[in-house]
Amino acid sequence: MIRRDIFQAIADPTRRAILALLALQAMTPNALAEHFNSSRQAVSKHIKILTECEVVKQEQTGREIYYHFNAKKMKEIDLWLEQFKKQWEDRFDQLDNLIG
Repeated sequence: MIRRDIFQAIADPTRRAILALLALQAMTPNALAEHFNSSRQAVSKHIKILTECEVVKQEQTGREIYYHFNAKKMKEIDLWLEQFKKQWEDRFDQLDNLIG
């Protein structure tokens, strides 16, 4: 299996849309595919990448597989962005002082 990271998960607009749907509720691959103008196979490839990135978990319920959003994994993005927030805030403060 290819080692993927969280940034690959959010790099594609379709994967971001899938994550937004799963953040609302767990869904089956067929239910997810209904929201997109692409084949079920294409959606399945996106789900596979999201699963490999561990941002989506799968759970078998009877004969159906449900995919769940893994919010804890998304925390990695927040932690990575945190290093830039102070820098941005300082620059915005400087801009406010310059304009004000």
